[in-house]
Amino acid sequence: MDKYSFLNAAHTAFFAELYDKYTKSPDSVEPSWRAFFQGFDFGLESSLDELDIATLENGGVAMVNGQQVEIPQSLQKEFNVIRLIDGYRSRGHLFTETNPVRERRKYEPNLDVTNFDLAQEDMDTVFDAGNIIGIGASSLKKIIKHLESIYCDAIGVEYMYIRTPERIQWIQDWLNVNDNHPNYSADEKKNILRKLNEAVSFEGFLHTKYVGQKRFSLEGGESLIPALDMIIEKAADAGVKQVVMGMAHRGRLSVLTNIFGKSPKDIFSEFDGKDYEEAIFDGDVKYHLGWTSVRETDSGKMMNMNIAPNPSHLETVNGIVEGITRAKQDSSHQENNSEVLPILVHGDAAFAGQGVAYEIIQMARLDGYQTGGTIHIVVNNQIGFTTNYLDARSSTYCTDVGKVTLSPVLHVNADDAEAVVHAATFALEYRMRFKRDVFLDLLGYRKYGHNEGDEPKFTQPLLYKSISKHQNPRDIYAQKLISEGVIDESYVKHLEEEYKKNLEEDLMDSRKIEKTRITPFMDDEWEGFKQKTEDAMLKPIDTSYDLSKLDSVAARITKLPEGKKFLRKLERLVGGRHKMYFEDNKLDWAMGELLAYSSLLEEGYDVRMTGQDVERGTFSHRHAVIKTEMHEEEVTLLNELGDQQNGKFHIYNSLLSEYAVMAFDYGYAMASPNTLTIWEAQFGDFSNGAQIVIDQYLSSAEDKWKLQNGLVLLLPHGYEGQGAEHSSARMERYLQLCAKDNMYVADVTTPANMFHLLRRQMKAKFRKPLVVFTPKSLLRHPKVVSTKEELANGSFQELIDDEKATAAKTKSLVFCTGKFYYDLLAKKEELGREDVALVRLEQLFPIPANAMRKLIKKYNKADEIVWAQEEPRNMGAWGHLLMHLDEAKNFRVASRRFYGAPAAGSAVRSKRRHEQVIAYVFDKTKDNFKIKK
Repeated sequence: MDKYSFLNAAHTAFFAELYDKYTKSPDSVEPSWRAFFQGFDFGLESSLDELDIATLENGGVAMVNGQQVEIPQSLQKEFNVIRLIDGYRSRGHLFTETNPVRERRKYEPNLDVTNFDLAQEDMDTVFDAGNIIGIGASSLKKIIKHLESIYCDAIGVEYMYIRTPERIQWIQDWLNVNDNHPNYSADEKKNILRKLNEAVSFEGFLHTKYVGQKRFSLEGGESLIPALDMIIEKAADAGVKQVVMGMAHRGRLSVLTNIFGKSPKDIFSEFDGKDYEEAIFDGDVKYHLGWTSVRETDSGKMMNMNIAPNPSHLETVNGIVEGITRAKQDSSHQENNSEVLPILVHGDAAFAGQGVAYEIIQMARLDGYQTGGTIHIVVNNQIGFTTNYLDARSSTYCTDVGKVTLSPVLHVNADDAEAVVHAATFALEYRMRFKRDVFLDLLGYRKYGHNEGDEPKFTQPLLYKSISKHQNPRDIYAQKLISEGVIDESYVKHLEEEYKKNLEEDLMDSRKIEKTRITPFMDDEWEGFKQKTEDAMLKPIDTSYDLSKLDSVAARITKLPEGKKFLRKLERLVGGRHKMYFEDNKLDWAMGELLAYSSLLEEGYDVRMTGQDVERGTFSHRHAVIKTEMHEEEVTLLNELGDQQNGKFHIYNSLLSEYAVMAFDYGYAMASPNTLTIWEAQFGDFSNGAQIVIDQYLSSAEDKWKLQNGLVLLLPHGYEGQGAEHSSARMERYLQLCAKDNMYVADVTTPANMFHLLRRQMKAKFRKPLVVFTPKSLLRHPKVVSTKEELANGSFQELIDDEKATAAKTKSLVFCTGKFYYDLLAKKEELGREDVALVRLEQLFPIPANAMRKLIKKYNKADEIVWAQEEPRNMGAWGHLLMHLDEAKNFRVASRRFYGAPAAGSAVRSKRRHEQVIAYVFDKTKDNFKIKK
């Protein structure tokens, strides 16, 4: 017993503080104390085999390494109070007053003192544990009151799972100030009321003027407006220069008007269904449109603000916003990325149900995607369309996915405007301090159905009976301020009348305007870039590059730095590249691609490439990042161009995501037109995991939102017997999306053409998405080579004629695309067929129809024109060709049959089908459609 006699003499305050330190970070406590404290942790006794610590039933005695140790009664109680404090910190959020329209679910065990081996007779006992929560030695009654105020009122806080003691301590210190309750001045309270009035009055005005029209109102969550207002005001004071925001449709019109300063007049014109000024612009519904503005804050600072356009596909905009943010940070805020603040507003059902939310959160700390912390705000209606929250998720909260990154989550009663603004202040300060994500869950309700014409009582009669009688947050807050003597009864009425008067004037002005003008999103970044039609897309663009400069950058990217040891294979690979350029003059695909990047970097463009395994390349061809053998130090030769380095090369292996990553890079390209932004699929058809981005942004954004975008998709494509998932990039899907002038689609066959295709993306004075079906087996094919002169002096060829064919001798003119050309060429040479001309269609959209017609005219002696593809008839480019080239209806088609899967799983069967198609190209009697197998 003498060994532990110090327990009787030591001051309990010392134990309390030391144990609190232990609970935050066990490793920060001296080992013997850590061993001792383990005996008091919840449920850990069974894991302490070596220490053999277990509290005995006779209370006040513990077994430590087989020795009985008496614990003073006062110290036992202190530990129990500390356990109670930790209980509030860990579980207090479950017992808050955060739900304005429903009773909260009941959770067990609760925070009753008896669950912590304390009793009512302990209420007046003074405990040193009060020091831990900043109130000094205090009675248990006072400690509980303080804890209730912090953790169980209108704000519930989750943070105890965080593993960084510094962050936990910061949060606890922040919460302890004013018992986690704001102490706003009269002017600050009036400003909160003013923003609430704007939110309430705006929605009420629309409800009366546009009866039954969809607007996806914010009613029930109006406190979002003062929260956003506060974030922007305080962010400007904290050094933020730009805000990038994303949200779905609910509440968007109010945010546009009351936060971003979009004129209500413009919104009314959209409600009135006015046509658009531009004939080539289709537009979108009003609650999808993006907006850019510059706001002067109350302190006189200028804030550049962007709200990204979004489709109806909830949560898709998240990746776009993060990509825009990162592009802005990379371009003009490299020294302090905190100067660009992303804010994402989510719906509760979508945030819990959409997998892309998880993908975005997993990006938050990754080198290629981090943006210095995002403020996530969930406007929690407690319902999704007609689905109750109990049917919408298995987790306790819709925000539980935020815990993946150990981010704090604050659940707030949306009816308590001051609590909402207070929580928003916490979110901003936390983000600026730690550059990490933070989540606000604003628990409110949805006043109407999914839209204003919907009847919610069909599915939630009891809930909507309660909601129909419920006061709006403005009136609740006004009554509070009246009772405090901050305002009088007439104050709110005056606010409402003034605001609605202005809206009426805007409404009258809007009805004088014949057509609606959409202000371009992020116009500053796109100065000098004009939308172009299909005619301009087909015009030649100079993509040549001075040969001496090409020699110089080639020398840089084909020499490893001295004094570092690399794997022999890598030394041979880089040495081989040097030889192929400077001796053989036969450049393979990788060299063509890397030289395209090098030339653009020399000209001052940046290059960004992401995707799964892009640094090396899925097929081990790129090796853009090379690692030393002993220390895995990364060397990126494309950033070692010396005096010729005028742009920056960014390449990142992505997380195993297509949806979020493509969205991110689309957003990046949206904000950075002078960066060649590339997303590469591991195999081409893996891009179908990002189909929503492709459909809602890539192919349609220019028509919907006037958005140019130069994102490049590299999609490995080609039939080499690897099965259904490793053959086709599903080119038919992209081609089906092609219309007028919305994107480029290419399937190139030479390194030189790839070089010029990539350079064209930057050298054009406009931006279009580019989809490239890239090779696999051709990466090392002996015939897939180009000369450096073809790179330096050439240009992109939409169509490549058969140089060895003679028009007078040609009996069969064969059009094909991509890797299949080389299969056909091998067969042609094997057969010695000089009467067959193989013409490569390198650009599938816009299709070079006139150039194809010229070749058809050139080969007018041919008996037939063949379209040859390795894909099944219902896939590949055949259907596209029929839609865009009238002459195609007379072509003989050589392809696989109609199939549901892109390719056979059996390599033997795949090879047989492939050979059948090739045979039919050269002999029309061998129609594989008539062959049974």
